[in-house]
Amino acid sequence: MTATECAAWLLQTVPAYAADKVASGQWSEEASLELSKKEFEELLPQGLDSPDNHLFTIVDSRSAPVGVLWFAVKTRFNARIAYVFDVSVWPERQREGHAFRAFRALEDEVRQLGLSGIALHVFGHNMGAQALYAKLGFHPTNINLFKPVVSRRPRRPSKRTPGP
Repeated sequence: MTATECAAWLLQTVPAYAADKVASGQWSEEASLELSKKEFEELLPQGLDSPDNHLFTIVDSRSAPVGVLWFAVKTRFNARIAYVFDVSVWPERQREGHAFRAFRALEDEVRQLGLSGIALHVFGHNMGAQALYAKLGFHPTNINLFKPVVSRRPRRPSKRTPGP
């Protein structure tokens, strides 16, 4: 990924991540953009040069950019693994197999780096991504569930005056 591609990706990804966090019920809409910016600054403090982070532009058969894949080397499950922070394909290029191919290439990269596996997070509302990951052989390691409950305000005593 080039610096120009990274800057363009961040302009799209930071608000998209904020929207996903709002859709999942984890953040308020008002605070989401600032929280998203903060997370990206913490995860990529040196941008493309952030240690142990690997950012790739996904290209099609003509070498035209169609998306992004970002992973970092992390220690999980008592082993060094590739943790995928983002895989995204531009909306007009989705359902063409680009994400599937990117993950197959990622497996080769993981082998070359001597890592033992690939982990990732998927939002519960992203059914398309869940189907892709299942097709690629991923399996859940844990599942977080949430049910919103609307609070009822306590009834106020009526302000009626007693009758004669």
